[in-house]
Amino acid sequence: MRPSATLAQFESHIYSTARRHLSERGYIELFPPRVVRASGACENIDTLFTVAGAGDDHWWRSNDDQPLPAYLAQTGQLYLEALVPELGKTYCVGQSFRAEPATDNRHLSEFTMVEIEFAGGFEQLLHEIQEYVKALADSVVSHREIAISDWGLATNTIERLRGLVRTFPRVTYDQAIDMLKNQGENIKWGDDISSSQERQLVATFGGQPLFITHFPDPMWPEHKNLEVEKFFNMLPDANTPGRVLSADLILPFAGESVGAAARVHDAVIMKERLVNSKMFKRLLAKGGSIDDFAWYLERVTEKSIPHAGCGFGMARILQWLRGADSVTDSVTFPSNRARLI
Repeated sequence: MRPSATLAQFESHIYSTARRHLSERGYIELFPPRVVRASGACENIDTLFTVAGAGDDHWWRSNDDQPLPAYLAQTGQLYLEALVPELGKTYCVGQSFRAEPATDNRHLSEFTMVEIEFAGGFEQLLHEIQEYVKALADSVVSHREIAISDWGLATNTIERLRGLVRTFPRVTYDQAIDMLKNQGENIKWGDDISSSQERQLVATFGGQPLFITHFPDPMWPEHKNLEVEKFFNMLPDANTPGRVLSADLILPFAGESVGAAARVHDAVIMKERLVNSKMFKRLLAKGGSIDDFAWYLERVTEKSIPHAGCGFGMARILQWLRGADSVTDSVTFPSNRARLI
């Protein structure tokens, strides 16, 4: 594989724009660790990469000298949350490592995420996501000549981004399932929405970015067998029993590119949701325990406030901006199970 200087320049511009946008909105950049305990995982513990030191995958030690497993981080979310009470708005830019078995045009084993957490609620979160995505698209449109001559973008790509709506359409998960059923899809309530079904929904809304919101709450007693799996600290919606205040942003070309939610900030409820999550059951099977989250639970007990946040999957956002068919054509150095350089 020959790295593309054209693509590298485009990536550099987008990340510079992203950092500038967040800084102008008052976010403070943090630098979370990338070798972590299970507190650096997303929903699926089984996709963590284990890290060894000197050939020993329990090289790390606890304060009482007990051996500990360590992993490559998938998210900096909990670390950002920890400082929201003092800083108000936090963000980080860092690698997310996923042991994805698939080698396809949607998944990478290593990609960059921009993550934000802030003191605020769900509606503000959707607004923050929309403004961020619009800022990146607008930066491409405003650099039209450079985008074509130096970044290799086609004229129709620029025009597509110029036609981005100012307010993104949204549907609830329940509405999305009903729409897909009406369009002849074989899907039932509680199923995950596939990438092809995401594309179908986006097409229904004219090829614009689409929010899918209010996913089922996996902690709801009737939902224990749901296939939809989300992170443990998503805040239940007080107005809609059995749903959480969460959202995925679905982008044309790229599919699900942003995962977002208002967060639980009550320490007792937080711990209850954690120990009853699928994520925690997988952690126990790997030999982990509640101690993996001890620092975080202690921090929430000490001080926490209502807050919300999200992770921007930058490879897929770059894919949408470029109008590329594959995520591997959207970053300078793509990495997946079949490509290790």
